[in-house]
Order: sequence, then C-alpha cells, then structure tokens
Amino acid sequence: MSDQTASTPDATASAAPERCRRGWGAFFRDLIVIIAIALLVSFLVKTFVVRSFYIPSASMEDTLLIKDRILVDELTPRFGEYSRGDVVVFRDPGGWLPAKPVEERSPVVEGADWVLSLFGLSAPDSDDHLIKRVIGTAGDHVVCCNALGQTTVNGVPIEEPYVRLAPGATAPEPVPYDVTVPDGSLWVLGDNRNSSRDSRYNQDQPSKGFVPVDNVVGRAFLITWPFTRFGLIDFHHEVFAGVPAPAEQ
Repeated sequence: MSDQTASTPDATASAAPERCRRGWGAFFRDLIVIIAIALLVSFLVKTFVVRSFYIPSASMEDTLLIKDRILVDELTPRFGEYSRGDVVVFRDPGGWLPAKPVEERSPVVEGADWVLSLFGLSAPDSDDHLIKRVIGTAGDHVVCCNALGQTTVNGVPIEEPYVRLAPGATAPEPVPYDVTVPDGSLWVLGDNRNSSRDSRYNQDQPSKGFVPVDNVVGRAFLITWPFTRFGLIDFHHEVFAGVPAPAEQ
C-alpha cells in the first residue's frame, strides 16, 4: 500500500479541524487585543480628557436635573482658564458638604465599582463633588444685591435667565455678600438659587466661600443621560458680555 499524501481524503479531513482551531485562536487573540486597546483608550480619556459624573441634588435645576449624567472636560484646568458662566465640578474646599456615614458595601461591589470608575463607566465619587456656575473669576467684585435683586459683577447688574425662581418671584431670595475674588479662585452659585448651598453660604468656612481653581475637576459640557436630555450645557456667556475686566487692585 502506498503512503498517503496531502491530496488524499483522510489527510484533507484531518487538516480542516486544525485550520479551524487556528482560526478560532486567532479570532479570540485579536478580540482580546481589541478589548484591551479599547479599555486603555477609555482609561486615558477618563484620566486626561473627560470624566463622567451624575447629578445628586437639585441645586442646578433647571439646567441640570437630579440623576442627569454629564461629561466634564478635564483639559481646561491643565491648559486654559475658566470664564464667567462656566458650569464647573469641584472637590469640596472644606465644610461645604455635610458629613455622611460610610456606606457598607461588599468587597465585590467595591472592587467592581473601582474597576468601572477607572474607565469612566461608573462615578462613585459624584457625591463628594459639587457643581455650580462660575459668577466671578480672579479680581472680580461680586455683590448681592441691587434694588431689583440682581447680582452685580464689577458694578454691572447681570440678567440671569438660567436662575430658577419661586412661583411669582422676580428674583431669588437675597443672601447678601460683597466680595472680591482672590487670585486662583472662583465665586460660584447654583442655578436653583433658593436651593443651593454655594459660595454665599460658605463664607464662614476656611475658603471664605471661594473655590480654589486647584479644586476644580473641570467644566461640565454635555448631558449624556437620560437620552431625552442629551445635549450641550449652556454656559450663557452672553449674560456676562457687558461686564468689564476687574479694576486693578
């Protein structure tokens, strides 16, 4: 009997499963590489470009609603400056947030949440941050309020269409202040002015109501969820168009 060659039926049949095994192996190898690259890109984007947060309170209504999920631009703190009207997320400067009990969670849940947070798929520290609108930047003289209940910036009253008012009211309840924003700081207020523990209410804290720019994570720019609210966040820069530069000190 002659030896079989690769052209014989038995040799061809045995080669087919081998090719199939090699094909599936290459497929899974490529899939793992693709997933790893996607996770790496997601990690780098979350660390250096954008970060996800959810809104835990009503202080920015109606601009942002409770449980809205937003994206925050992390490039501005590194390469730019903040402007009046920007909506910013920042770490508590000290004493702004009430102490809260530590939530007991299983190690599995903690671990999963931590891993997801690395890739921007979870935002476990949203409750440890605040989000407000910038009203004054370094050097600005910010005062509340004039006879119409308006805030003035460098002597110019501002019309704030984004402020949520009580039914029948023409201005928020006044909380007097007269401040000049120091270098490296911001003066911030919530759009839901009557329900926001913002700069006005923290003048007795170590930061004196100012937010150090070093505490700012970034500028919120996009609502991503719920999908019905998907869209860019309006900074209303036009509100401050007539405000002059701060006077030299």
